[in-house]
Amino acid sequence: MSVDACAELVRRGDPDRHAATLAAPPEARARLWPLYAFNLEIARAPYVTQEPLIAEMRLQFWADTVAEAAIGATPRAHEVATPLAALIRDHALPPAAFDGMIAARRRDITRAPFDDTAALLAHVDATAGALMELAARSLGAGEGTLPVVSEFARGAGLANWLMAVPALEAAGQPPLPSGVGADVLAQTGLVHLRSARAQRAKVPRAALSALLTGWQAKAVLTRAVRDPAAVAEGRLAPSEFRRRGGLLLRSVLGRW
Repeated sequence: MSVDACAELVRRGDPDRHAATLAAPPEARARLWPLYAFNLEIARAPYVTQEPLIAEMRLQFWADTVAEAAIGATPRAHEVATPLAALIRDHALPPAAFDGMIAARRRDITRAPFDDTAALLAHVDATAGALMELAARSLGAGEGTLPVVSEFARGAGLANWLMAVPALEAAGQPPLPSGVGADVLAQTGLVHLRSARAQRAKVPRAALSALLTGWQAKAVLTRAVRDPAAVAEGRLAPSEFRRRGGLLLRSVLGRW
């Protein structure tokens, strides 16, 4: 049950985060891959089956895994659960953050629409936000750093959400609150990115790898503002050349 198995799952299921980890030092990758594999497992749980009970059982497995890790129980023999439990234990990661991520995915099972922008932002914070905070914590970021990480994660999370709009619609999940345009959400995301980057000095270099996953957020959000139709049409993602080049540049300069 190695970290390599987690890396392979992320490579196949979440290639953008996998690419970002390849720009990280080896010791950082070993901490990030179990987190990203866990996120992938719970994110897809509501969508891999049409049976709500089966989806709930999948999520409960992860809730139990986190709870057991928090009390030092023997990790489950699972390719993701075992290294995840070790990470939680070794870095004192807060179970509440994992619980919030799982609760958000339980909501996804219902395919309920978001009542308003605040509800969507809360979902983004509980998923992409919590994941980035846990990643930063695993790399040594202290409590004083987390507000900046959360700010950046909200912007990056909104960018990822808007890129996922066609897939969410195909899965029966209303992606946007009624009456709220994608361009308005994108503008909100850009505000959070700018706020976080203005406080970049508060984030230690060691946590860079956790924030690199948002390397394409600004380009995505800017395109959504300028061309809202690109959201529904799935045209937000930058070209492969621009994506890889942007990631390389940010990793070399240490700027997220």
